[in-house]
Amino acid sequence: MELACLDLEGVLVPEIWIAFAEKTGIDELRATTRDIPDYNVLMRQRLGILDQHNLKIQDIQEVIATLSPLPGAREFLDWLRERFQVIILSDTFYEFSQPLMRQLGWPTLFCHRLIVDEQGRVVDYKLRQEDPKRMSVKALHSLTYRVIAAGDSYNDTTMLGEADAGILIHAPQNVIDEFPQFRSVPDLEALKSAFIEASDRDLTL
Repeated sequence: MELACLDLEGVLVPEIWIAFAEKTGIDELRATTRDIPDYNVLMRQRLGILDQHNLKIQDIQEVIATLSPLPGAREFLDWLRERFQVIILSDTFYEFSQPLMRQLGWPTLFCHRLIVDEQGRVVDYKLRQEDPKRMSVKALHSLTYRVIAAGDSYNDTTMLGEADAGILIHAPQNVIDEFPQFRSVPDLEALKSAFIEASDRDLTL
């Protein structure tokens, strides 16, 4: 059996922190793992900015409630689930994900949790585990699944390397240049073809 593992933000939905930065006008919140490869450094920076500006979990959730999946994302997921078992492996948080997961038809999601105090301040975060995307693929391999993975950023590259086939989609040029071993595609339509070609089964579009 083959499994498809996908990143979420930048692949199927907009970057949540960028959308929040645009809403608040705080440019420092635009940073993602495309800019800062170390996720823990990035999250500590985000938490500091939230505290500095007295922004609460409700402020972020209000912005997320206005977002929609990227064009064609729901249709792509439906197409993919006809051909593969699908798991979303994301560095987002369950406290953010519900509105977007609903619009995507509730795919299986592995991600992290935020620690929020009684006043709604985001005081910390709890990673599911270290290097969670790669470790998830490694665990699936231990169950004798073949895995094809797709993502867009630095924090996806260990997942792509662990997978039987790794594909970059919507990736910035710096990531494409640094990881030439992974096939790069520009959009979800091209990602369909990449999954078909990476499969060891006789699949069609």
